[in-house]
Amino acid sequence: MTEILEDPRHTAPDHTVDLLTRFQQAVAAAPDRIAVSHHGALTFAELDRHTARLAGVLAGHGAAPGRRIGISLPRGTDLVVALLAVWRTGAAYVPLDPAYPQERLHAMVRDAGIDVVLTGGSDGPVWPEGVRTLPVAPPPEAPEHTPAPPVPVSAQTPAYVIYTSGSTGVPKGVESTRGAVAALVAGLEEAGLYDQRHRVVAWNASVSFDASVQQWARVCRGDTVVVLGEAERTDPALLRAVLDEHGVHDLDLTPSHWPLLRDDLLVRSTEGRPLRLFMGGEPVPEGTWRELAAAHDARRLEAVNLYGPTECTVDVTAAWIEDSAPHIGRPLPGVRCHVLDTALRPVPFGEEGELYLAGRQLAVGYVNRPALTATRFVADPFAADGTRMYRTGDLVRRRPDNSLEYRGRSDRQVKLRGYRVELGDIEAALTTHPGVAAAVVTLHSGTAAGEQLAAYYVAATGAVGDTPATGTPTPGTLRAHLAAVLPQFMLPTTYLALDAIPLTVNGKVDLAALPAPEPASAAPESAPEGEAETLIAAVWSEVLGREHIRADDDFFAMGGHSLIALRVVARLKKQLGVAMSAREVYRHPRLRDLARHVESLRTGR
Repeated sequence: MTEILEDPRHTAPDHTVDLLTRFQQAVAAAPDRIAVSHHGALTFAELDRHTARLAGVLAGHGAAPGRRIGISLPRGTDLVVALLAVWRTGAAYVPLDPAYPQERLHAMVRDAGIDVVLTGGSDGPVWPEGVRTLPVAPPPEAPEHTPAPPVPVSAQTPAYVIYTSGSTGVPKGVESTRGAVAALVAGLEEAGLYDQRHRVVAWNASVSFDASVQQWARVCRGDTVVVLGEAERTDPALLRAVLDEHGVHDLDLTPSHWPLLRDDLLVRSTEGRPLRLFMGGEPVPEGTWRELAAAHDARRLEAVNLYGPTECTVDVTAAWIEDSAPHIGRPLPGVRCHVLDTALRPVPFGEEGELYLAGRQLAVGYVNRPALTATRFVADPFAADGTRMYRTGDLVRRRPDNSLEYRGRSDRQVKLRGYRVELGDIEAALTTHPGVAAAVVTLHSGTAAGEQLAAYYVAATGAVGDTPATGTPTPGTLRAHLAAVLPQFMLPTTYLALDAIPLTVNGKVDLAALPAPEPASAAPESAPEGEAETLIAAVWSEVLGREHIRADDDFFAMGGHSLIALRVVARLKKQLGVAMSAREVYRHPRLRDLARHVESLRTGR
């Protein structure tokens, strides 16, 4: 398996067959097979009935091709029902993560023109006036609705809108089509990444990210989808138990997640077949690549590196991780890759250039942003039919075997633990604070916690030494300000006030002149006390790479994030016998508060 397009498991599916049509074929072929599982299960026949009922409800509220329906649900079987039901009406779904700040959710709802949101019940965000909420599961007194048959659609019918970070401070919605999603699945099948026989797939990615499409849509081809809950996603032991219980064959994860799961995944196989990992969301580090390649050679697992921007419907290139050097592989069937210079001319073989993508997986563009769409989706000079290509902003070079090697970005977009972040999005949000005149955000590394976001700002008063009472914002106030408008993963770890933003002679920000970021610590007098505080401080010191930890320190302000929280939870379980989830670290981010929570778990109070 040295070249993805020559895989011996090659199939030749028809990429024009809509996935909902394929789902109906799967229902007819195996109605009693488990289709989706999460603390309970639905067979294909049951999933068909549930989606038909909900589609009837949605149709009664105007759902039809060209409409967009919001989905704000926790992970579970109802989420798969909702996604398929929206497709059944011909409408497009828009994921609305209930964990996102309300202001950001409202901006997405307004931008997408959403007036109906599917929810799990009364709990959740407060939606703008005029937006109706519908529960996926009907209340007992709900009237019967006529099940809705699938609505005929074309390849150009929108399938979903997924919002990504925007460089101007406003999230941008990428709209993909039913034909593009069908082409994605067909391309992965044709490349041999999906077996022809039935597989059990663990759905790990958030529905708010395009990687989720590649996972949940597997049910449309007859595979069983096991929805991982938040506990399973963040606890290696629980994850392994779920994989074993359901006989999972395929699992997706980001490279950042691999070190936490390595030991549990390397010892597992299913029915003599090694677990297949679909790696994506960020570049695979060289050390991780070597570990996965060695495991591949020993047949302890299989690993595939997938690459693709949201604007090209999830995945466009793939490589089996089985050789010595990281790369993103070769294009999937139906995808064309061009490596070009600034004049849109092909660069000489082996030289670095910007990657442009063309083919049947291209998205429609950005919702309500025709100028940005025209900038990023440009005419393909190598096509005679007037089709477009997408400018990725990714720098690559062709290797001797014609596979592509990722070389970085041509702009300020970064990938942080699998999340796509426009630094300008955070900077724009910072400058909306009345106490901030200018701001710059950078990505830095060098700590035990890995890569972190650092914010530099100039106070509106111009006096860095001012006290908070005179108007200069403190790091705490800026973090709270950003937390009201940005998701957790976009919050900087450190906030440093400067007299002025350093500039180069060309007037650009001089990144090299910015001081090294240092997360602020609590007051010296707040030293940890007692067994729990002292132990947690020692754990934080180790995992965050900070010498001094105080009882009033905030885990996330010190550089913590979801993957580091997993390590904290594992250590506390090992040393104190306390079982808890990473989510509880989010609920108790201050060391002293977390220690009290741990003590309450130990004593049962």
